Amino acid sequence: MDKKELEIALQRCRGFESPKIELEQYVTPAGVAAEMLVLALLRGDIRGRVVYDLGTGTGRLGIGAALLGAKRVVCVDVDEEALRIAEQNAGKFAIDNIEFIREDVRGISGRADTVLQNPPFGVHRRGADRVFLSKAVEIAPVVYSIHKRSTRNFVLRYLKELGCRAAELVEVVFELPRSYEFHRKERKHVDVDIYRILVE
Repeated sequence: MDKKELEIALQRCRGFESPKIELEQYVTPAGVAAEMLVLALLRGDIRGRVVYDLGTGTGRLGIGAALLGAKRVVCVDVDEEALRIAEQNAGKFAIDNIEFIREDVRGISGRADTVLQNPPFGVHRRGADRVFLSKAVEIAPVVYSIHKRSTRNFVLRYLKELGCRAAELVEVVFELPRSYEFHRKERKHVDVDIYRILVE
């Protein structure tokens, strides 16, 4: 499956019914998800690996990893409604190596080969992105994570504090459809970075 085919497949996943702003719930655009997943595949971090998708939301990253040949995928989210939608999305595909766990990211245990995540940007809950980064590098030697480009200096400093380094950084545009009442525009474009992080 190439990147375009993966993007088309992930577009079949439906989004949140009533997104929660306190959790900063936004659907990862299919194109951005495909970009991250194919990068991870090409680096040998998906096929045959145990992959965790932290803050899975509606499941695009975890489902994509399963479609690309992950040995086992664990999708974690604190929100029961999001997990229900993610499970329904996974049901659209012939995959049986994926599981869904309701848990706060801080309570996650176990080991993964690779973590994929599109964490909260920390706009509405200051430090939410730190929680995800800290847990991700605790449970896996390789992490793929999406962050606002405007926070790049902070993210790079924090990774250094955690004893990690950004091995690669890919710039993409995150298109956000109008999801909340306070949004004035039908669509907003946010410059983001996809990080490939190695734990040293």
